[in-house]
Amino acid sequence: MSGTDQPRTRLTPPEGATPPVRHPDAPAPGELLGAHYDRCFGCGTGQPHGLHLEARAGDGVSITAEFTVKEAHQGAPGLAHGGVLATALDETLGSLNWLLRVIAVTGRLETDFLAPVPLGTVLHLEARVTAVHGRKIYSTAVGRIGAPDGPVAVRAQAVFVEVKVDHFIDNGRTEEIQAAMADPDQVKRARAFEVNP
Repeated sequence: MSGTDQPRTRLTPPEGATPPVRHPDAPAPGELLGAHYDRCFGCGTGQPHGLHLEARAGDGVSITAEFTVKEAHQGAPGLAHGGVLATALDETLGSLNWLLRVIAVTGRLETDFLAPVPLGTVLHLEARVTAVHGRKIYSTAVGRIGAPDGPVAVRAQAVFVEVKVDHFIDNGRTEEIQAAMADPDQVKRARAFEVNP
């Protein structure tokens, strides 16, 4: 069977799922997480047209994040591209794994688009892990226009799957993998492999 023949991953935690537990070494609430990888389209500063999303640790196993919708992010004239908004949600959800101190990739992401997001808008995102079951991490996110309590524009549910670093070594481009593995900063080295398949 190929990957497309497999049953879809459920977004609802199964019976027996447990509440998430914040790792004791996780960043403190309010702490800026920084880019997990400089070349990441979502949070990296090395991508000129990337989102440059900035995430902060929240209480429990939650994250808040912001990004400004720029000209390079538009789909329809003057509005954010839906794929860019989905990327912002995915990046925010993926940052949650740093609070658990696990390496995980997106298994499934379901996004609801509720309102158009104009260029120049600051999108305020909030995400939280709702449950953990084995290697699966269940989470939700919401994006609001203009303020943390602004109108809801997008929301998502996701399942991330914990993986070993070999997932990236076996599938990534050799030059980038070697450069990330050679970084003398242990935290940056670990975070480079933190999100997305």
